[in-house]
Amino acid sequence: MQTTSDVLMIRPVRFLSNPQTTASNAFQNRERDAAEAQRAALAEFDAYVDALRDCGVNVLVVDDTHEPHTPDSIFPNNWLSLHADGRALIYPMEAENRRQERRQDILDAIGKQFDLRRAIDLSPFERDGHYHEGTGSMVFDHSARIAYVCRSTRSSERVMEAVEREIGYRPFWFGAADRAGKPIFHTNVMMSVGRALAVVCLESVADAGERRALRHSLQQGGKRVVDIGYRQLECFAGNMLELSAADGAPVFALSRQAWAALTAEQQGLLSREARIALAPIDTIERLGGGGARCMVAEIFLPRRSVAQP
Repeated sequence: MQTTSDVLMIRPVRFLSNPQTTASNAFQNRERDAAEAQRAALAEFDAYVDALRDCGVNVLVVDDTHEPHTPDSIFPNNWLSLHADGRALIYPMEAENRRQERRQDILDAIGKQFDLRRAIDLSPFERDGHYHEGTGSMVFDHSARIAYVCRSTRSSERVMEAVEREIGYRPFWFGAADRAGKPIFHTNVMMSVGRALAVVCLESVADAGERRALRHSLQQGGKRVVDIGYRQLECFAGNMLELSAADGAPVFALSRQAWAALTAEQQGLLSREARIALAPIDTIERLGGGGARCMVAEIFLPRRSVAQP
């Protein structure tokens, strides 16, 4: 099952540009006014939730807490993935203040609607300096059981080995860098894999052999490769996510900035394949350094026949 119609999103209460992540995230910019950053991010978050729901996606919204201060809590996919066999994987995070995003009450809220049978905590890898930030670090091709992973300080071979043992996905490692030659911090910034399409910035993969192998692997998995360039990458066009509506229709979720960066041909291809949920999230992208995909944790868990109180 490559896509799901159920997602988790965390509503921000103290959003701002996280000073602990700027060293590895070249997409971040600093804000001038923290109150204005929160106000704008909250409005953008609510509009994105509405856009997803209008397309038929079921969104479970959990509010962030004022304390402890977790400026990046709006990006839950980095600490949590939720799988069809009832398991949750909890990941080791590079920034210390991001580790506080891992909350038992969020898992409890999920468990009221879904059959969450077991949580597997990989966060102890942090003690040895190994970080692997969920479906930021990994882009899953569920049908082929492959995890695409670009090398960075936020991806770890040791943690990936543990993920492979738990869920059986084979890693496909490669190097990817931005226009300035800096390693791309999260794989989901430069690629997205859906049921029939794979959007990927092949230009960011400098090694010609790795670039060919990446394209070949995606095509072997039955995906049509939609190649985007650096300009589109910088507008978060790689940070889109294919979901499904409750009625089974495919849905592409991406930001308005990302949509505008696509060519008319690419827009037409996506529009023919799926409904389009556009997120007006300029503030979140500019200050948080993450986009529409980063804000969504997919829920593949089985639904409970009767929700718990």
